[in-house]
Amino acid sequence: MPQTYQQYLKEHQEQHLKELFDFLQIPSVSSLSEHQTDVRKAAEWLKAELGKIGLEHTAVMETKGNPVVYGDWLHADGRPTVLIYGHYDVQPVDPLNLWKSDPFKPEIRDGKIFARGVSDDKGQVFMHIKAIEALMETEGELPVNIKVLFEGEEEIGSPNLAPFAEAHQELLKADLIVVSGTGMPELGKPTICYGLRGLCGLEIHVKGASSDLHSGEYGGGVQNAATALVELLASFHDQDGRVLVESFYDKVEASTPEEKEAFAKQAAYESQIQAQLGVPVLIGEKGYSYAERTSVRPTLEINGLQSGFTGEGLKTVLPSEAFAKVTCRLVPNQDPYEILSLLKKHIEAHAPKGVTVSVTEFDKGYPYVTPRKHPAIQLCGKAYEKVYGVPVTYTRGGGSIPIVAEFDRILKIPVVLMGFALSSENAHAPNEHFHLENFDKGIQTICTYWNELKTWPLS
Repeated sequence: MPQTYQQYLKEHQEQHLKELFDFLQIPSVSSLSEHQTDVRKAAEWLKAELGKIGLEHTAVMETKGNPVVYGDWLHADGRPTVLIYGHYDVQPVDPLNLWKSDPFKPEIRDGKIFARGVSDDKGQVFMHIKAIEALMETEGELPVNIKVLFEGEEEIGSPNLAPFAEAHQELLKADLIVVSGTGMPELGKPTICYGLRGLCGLEIHVKGASSDLHSGEYGGGVQNAATALVELLASFHDQDGRVLVESFYDKVEASTPEEKEAFAKQAAYESQIQAQLGVPVLIGEKGYSYAERTSVRPTLEINGLQSGFTGEGLKTVLPSEAFAKVTCRLVPNQDPYEILSLLKKHIEAHAPKGVTVSVTEFDKGYPYVTPRKHPAIQLCGKAYEKVYGVPVTYTRGGGSIPIVAEFDRILKIPVVLMGFALSSENAHAPNEHFHLENFDKGIQTICTYWNELKTWPLS
């Protein structure tokens, strides 16, 4: 086997892209029942690929919802065992008219692959498969023991993965978990995310009169449900962006000096972010940088509003109902169930007169942090630096992957968030894409990381 894995990957890039395109063409949209057979087709495709590259005990394993795909290679005696997690389901494509090409017919344009799921998360799942293949084909074995677990429900909140992990703890036993679902701020700037925010959400329903009312006859004398909702929502923040829910910040820890230093370095990106987003100014909680506000500080955001007449022209009514969807991003020590309880108390205390206010709870997920000095994190950083040739940045992510905290709770092993996507690649949006540069370097980085990990002492 004279080739190196770098040579192998270069020589087989065209073939690998064709295989990736086959995977991307499967419309495995987990939130739409019409694609249920496609979701299972994607699972079967993955099982077949895992068998082809030399993994053993490959299986499509049932849950109460969509299946998970498992495989392993456990012949590196005395070396770490890595559990690779990813998901093969994707988001819906609506609005379809905003796509420049068919979302399930991948295309390469301007050095980018365009397709639904290529960035989140099929492309990154596929990269792990090709990294294993490259090592097996060039070295005949893997530097570490590998287990893979790919699910088909991440885009709908992973409702069945935690119960699956609870029931299969021995099968999933490992020394660390690697998740490729995060990313980099820009090309050529490798970043390791060592923490994620948690999440909780609810819908507020404001009910006024028994039906919409004529604003001329009743305006000024009957509470307007839309006005009441706006008043309630305005009570959540002060003018400096601080959340006014009582005890919301009680368990929030201050950033470490090391984190403060890292955030200061990220300030240079603020003008670039502002221009990219097309906004006149970046705002948020007073006293904190943009990087802090979007990673280590908790938030409360309004995600959607609905009330009254929203069609063309004017309809002079007092809406009888109004709805708002609200979510919080949470940081370590904040419990989503406790925060939801605080929100409900606040809503009850600030409910305007003349309406009835009710609340429906939605998603809940805990925050997660792996100490950035953990050997598994540092060796990952070393792998990035060897391939990309520049120092790696360590940061905490603003998003949420609830199953990461569940893995921590159930399996009690460190999680390494090793991503290669860019925030600008339109995950969940029209024209989702993935840069070929990160596709190539990402697979090399994964191979390099497995070789770095074989030096990690487990005693």
